[in-house]
Amino acid sequence: MSRNEKGFTLIELMIVIAIIAIIAAIAIPNLLAARLSANETAAIATLRNIISAQAQFQQSGKADTDNDGTGEYGGFVELSGQAAGRMAGILVPPVLSGAFKVLNANGEVSRSGYFFRIFLPDNAGAAVGEPQAGYADDGSLDGDLAETTWCCYSWPVNYNQSGNRTFFTNQGGDVVGSEDNAYSGTGNGPAGDAAFQVAGSITGSVAIGVAGADGNTWKQVN
Repeated sequence: MSRNEKGFTLIELMIVIAIIAIIAAIAIPNLLAARLSANETAAIATLRNIISAQAQFQQSGKADTDNDGTGEYGGFVELSGQAAGRMAGILVPPVLSGAFKVLNANGEVSRSGYFFRIFLPDNAGAAVGEPQAGYADDGSLDGDLAETTWCCYSWPVNYNQSGNRTFFTNQGGDVVGSEDNAYSGTGNGPAGDAAFQVAGSITGSVAIGVAGADGNTWKQVN
């Protein structure tokens, strides 16, 4: 390097580093907020897809454990065509994406930073979460109640990192949400009755705008 050529001085380098740090301090929280919002929007859209899939599945009458000619609602394993479950054979074509074929040990599906789990009713109207292998015609569900009732929750894989709000929907077609940092990670989702006004059952009224069985206020999502 000749005498006329100059490099950066220490002060100039420190100024550049400080500017980069300031930009990062501004940009990183905004990027995180954008990711949280995108994940929450995707979770809501997924629940709306599940609503449609459940309606198609029930109307098809493929699952009819009480043989009364009226179809019952399904779990992810049945809806996605992963296995026959309570049907005579695997659903062809499936009404839900193949991305929902794989359930973890807690019966949950992971998509875009959120876990999803479906619940169907037993003979007392209490929630029965879908097992990893899917629902079976083993008497754990009530055939009549499963013709009219189902629900699904979605909650963050990591609260405050992949999402903040927890969402719920059922056969009524409304999507409601609440925020509880306890709902974070596998095995830590809401109990089946969490978003209902009366504890212990998923056949009653949803707690829209009021406290649910879990003590959280569930608000309708547009």
